[in-house]
Amino acid sequence: MSLLLDEVAIGEAVASLVEEISAVAQHGRIAIVGVRSRGDEVAERVSAALLEKKVEHDYGVLDISLYRDDLSHLAENPKLQSSDIPFQVDGAHIVLIDDVLFTGRTIRAALDALTDYGRPARIQLAVLVDRGHREIPIQPDFQGVSLETARMDHVIVQLKKTDGRDAVELVSTS
Repeated sequence: MSLLLDEVAIGEAVASLVEEISAVAQHGRIAIVGVRSRGDEVAERVSAALLEKKVEHDYGVLDISLYRDDLSHLAENPKLQSSDIPFQVDGAHIVLIDDVLFTGRTIRAALDALTDYGRPARIQLAVLVDRGHREIPIQPDFQGVSLETARMDHVIVQLKKTDGRDAVELVSTS
């Protein structure tokens, strides 16, 4: 296992996301929506930094557990968490945030879940880590870092609130 990003590097990646997203927010109100789990913690950090910059926005979290196409492979009883979308989705400009973008399937599930709440005017995607290897045509609008990985490698994101520390590690299969 090798450390790819430490606490400082993760902070810099989040700061990069905040700069890009705040530039978009100058053109109108946005809503930050984090994908559970860990995408919600990245989104929480982005949201807090936007508030420090006096960028007003809506904030929500989205549980996609029942929308995943690999649900039968995960567990017999998947852990369901609640979604909290306390704003009107119809017509909103949403920035969907996740921790890692890999095949694109998680984001596809998030888009399905989000549109059950309404029809946004626009959805943009922000990810802390883009590791490539898409299986469906989904690309981030904003990315903290882009990593080159082998298809079968595992990228493990740990965040303070969830895991007790900030780190992105690579478990190489080669």
